[in-house]
Formats: sequence, C-alpha cells, structure tokens
Amino acid sequence: MARSFAQLARAAEQGNRTVQVPKEPLETPPLPIHTLGSRELRTSARRISKVDEGIRDLARDMLRSMYSAQGIGLAAPQVGVHKQLLVIDLDIEEASTPPLVLINPEITAFGSSLNTYEEGCLSIPKVYLNVVRPSIVEVSYRDELGRPKRLKADGLLARCIQHEMDHLNGVLFVDRVTDELSLNEGLKQQGFDRRDVQSIR
Repeated sequence: MARSFAQLARAAEQGNRTVQVPKEPLETPPLPIHTLGSRELRTSARRISKVDEGIRDLARDMLRSMYSAQGIGLAAPQVGVHKQLLVIDLDIEEASTPPLVLINPEITAFGSSLNTYEEGCLSIPKVYLNVVRPSIVEVSYRDELGRPKRLKADGLLARCIQHEMDHLNGVLFVDRVTDELSLNEGLKQQGFDRRDVQSIR
C-alpha cells in the first residue's frame, strides 16, 4: 500500500496541480453519481481527442463529487459523461497529495499474479464484495495537460485503476463477482436488482 501511495504521488507531481481541489465534502456536489440500474453505467466511453480546460474542469468537478462521496476513484461514465477520463486519489486524508488524472488510459501489461480483494463502488453504495484481479498493471495515459505518461502500479492503485477502467467499457465490479450467494445477498440488502448485473465468466 505504501508503495502505491508513493507511485501515485510521484505520477501526479510530474505534472502540476492544475486540477487539485479541496478534499472536503460539499453539501451539493457538482455532478450526481449514477447508480446500478442506470443506462449511463452501461454505455462505453469515447476517447478524448483534445485535452483542454473543459476536460480539466470536468476532472475538477469529478474530484469534488468523489471527495463528497468519500471515494478514492471515479470514472466519467459514473457522472453521465461518456469520455475516457478517470480521477483517483488513494490519500484523501492528506490535503497536499495531488490526485491522479488518467485520460484515454490503456493497460499495456498485466502482472502474472492474481489477488482477491473486497471492492466497493460509488455507483453501488454500501455493497462490498470480493473480486479477483491481476495484482500489477502497466498503464499508458495522458495527464491533465495532455502529456503522454506511463505508470506501473501494484496493490490498491493497480486495483483501483482496473476498477475505474472497467467503467469506461460499461462494466461494473459486481459483474466480476463469482460468489453468487454473496452477490445476491449484498445487492438485496441495499435494494439493488440482481437483474442489473451483467456477469462476466
């Protein structure tokens, strides 16, 4: 975990802090987060052709909404914007740590080892279930200034990147849950419909 935090900080520090916003909840977040059952979550995102102030404004609003929901990652489709944009901040308690902004991210390599970890999602509040994913990924992307970047991530950062990138393809973490009993029970307890899950096997 500590190594992932350091990677996150280094990646963000290489750019500047043009999208950094206060890490505090807002009474009225700028962007509503769609929840399981919404068509918005099942629509694939489009590549961003130009990184401009409009994209940076969107990233700022996504961060404000993410911090307000006490999340560590958010993808643009979750707020109804079908663009390939992710914001991640694993260190939401530390005001000085800048967030990571990934534009048009692509996973270029996966590590050989897999691990199981409990995931949650701002689009499926209060549902936490185990998901198996590769423990290491290498990602290419553009930062908030449009500059090409590469990042090798492990631990929580690797998992968060994969989770948020799934959103860009209309995939939710519950689609990857293999424990049917836990899945059905978790969704039912929070009032979600199992029929809105599109299981990946």
